[in-house]
Amino acid sequence: MKNIKFIFAGVVFTLAASFLGILLSGRVQLGSLGRAPAEEGGLLFPPREPGLAIQGREVYLSLGCVACHTQQVRPASQGNDIAKGYGPRHSVARDYILQSSVLLGTHRIGPDLANYGARAASENEIHQHLLVPKAGSAMPSYAFLYTRGKDGTLVPTEKAIALVAYLKSLKIDYSSPEAKLNQ
Repeated sequence: MKNIKFIFAGVVFTLAASFLGILLSGRVQLGSLGRAPAEEGGLLFPPREPGLAIQGREVYLSLGCVACHTQQVRPASQGNDIAKGYGPRHSVARDYILQSSVLLGTHRIGPDLANYGARAASENEIHQHLLVPKAGSAMPSYAFLYTRGKDGTLVPTEKAIALVAYLKSLKIDYSSPEAKLNQ
């Protein structure tokens, strides 16, 4: 029983070293990632979100969209996301480096939104889907994001405009050093 303090200290040190090793190894692997230049030169990728899209991200979070939609195109070995048209390539860590909070999602009840901005035909189509979701969709209507104008037409509120800007900004239209676009 004389060595109980040394045994206890050894156990605490082992656990602390293991925990710190896990934290630091992730930081070493991902912490040095930055924006990558396109192969042909030019812009850096991933692109920065426009200001209105940043506001729309907050609306997306406040409405709880992240509970039903993911923003991660899985590799072919983990599903058929590319075949479903969710994106031209699988998602990689570099895609999320500019995000303060990564919105990967918790369940995929609705379609993946990682490349939704490229799939959606127009802003009007997105507004229409927010107002009246397609038949068979589990998505609720977000009609409260719209008001009636003096002439009786529906007018999107600032939140609806920001949300649509955010959804339109979700695009995977660039190659990454880790994953090339499937053309």
